[in-house]
Amino acid sequence: MKNQTLEVVMDGLMRRYIERVPDVKKITSAMVAHNIIKSLDDIENDHVAFRTLGIDHLGIQSFEKMFLKLGYSKKDYFNFEGKKLNAYWYAPPTDKFPRIFLSELRVDTLSEKSQKIIKKYTQNITSDPVDNLNLDNGFEIDNFLHSPLWNLPSWQDYQDLQTESEYAAWVIYNRYYLNHYTISVHNLPDGYNDIYDFNIFLENLGIKLNNSGSVVKVSPDGNLLQSSTVAEMIRAKFSEGTEHEISGSYVEFAERKILPQYKNLAKSEIKRIHRREGFETNNADKIFESTFSTQTNRKS
Repeated sequence: MKNQTLEVVMDGLMRRYIERVPDVKKITSAMVAHNIIKSLDDIENDHVAFRTLGIDHLGIQSFEKMFLKLGYSKKDYFNFEGKKLNAYWYAPPTDKFPRIFLSELRVDTLSEKSQKIIKKYTQNITSDPVDNLNLDNGFEIDNFLHSPLWNLPSWQDYQDLQTESEYAAWVIYNRYYLNHYTISVHNLPDGYNDIYDFNIFLENLGIKLNNSGSVVKVSPDGNLLQSSTVAEMIRAKFSEGTEHEISGSYVEFAERKILPQYKNLAKSEIKRIHRREGFETNNADKIFESTFSTQTNRKS
């Protein structure tokens, strides 16, 4: 029953995400055309990510209730000091589903000006909205994740937040929209199952990749390699009726190496448990910047 509910939630998230992020179709259509996959269903989704505001009745403590109820297990904590973020990752109930990476902004560490802007939009949230949901109803959860919890921001407020925290500006406009999903590169056919080779394929499609730190972000143990597109710019309408281009969502790519103790396994026997698990702070820190203006304003 829980897995059926979770399928409804994930299907809803992915449907809207694909509509909103043209790079997804551009990449997956090219993968089909090059016979890398037969359909979108052949892609393993390594993880999905959400961004939240760390304030009363919201943030991780609220958001995680939905997925803990649906069988996810809470794992490691991450601290992003410079970006003022907390994060955890969550393991799915079965390998059929993606991991979840959930972050929150430490709002109380921002300037008084930024805190006032955020409070202006969230002050009417006086109880945890997740507590009002029927968490056995996937359609209700899906609807909640795509419904506004506060009014559209003004362009001025968005810009003021952006000056201090681009993460804050992203959340105040995009709310709980899926921040990204992740293609598991290691499960693709030979010639494409190495992230460096896959990045060449992407660049040949004209896809712009996040180069913060480096194009490929590598964990200290060398077993988790990640890259990502630069976020799509979306035409966004603000409260006063003006429209401006802002950062939307993006696509990530991950290669998880086989752990040393499983190197001799036949390819057909390799499962998730045989590969590098979890996440890496430094990798994730740079991936966050896929929505930042240092990347979206880059000319090449």
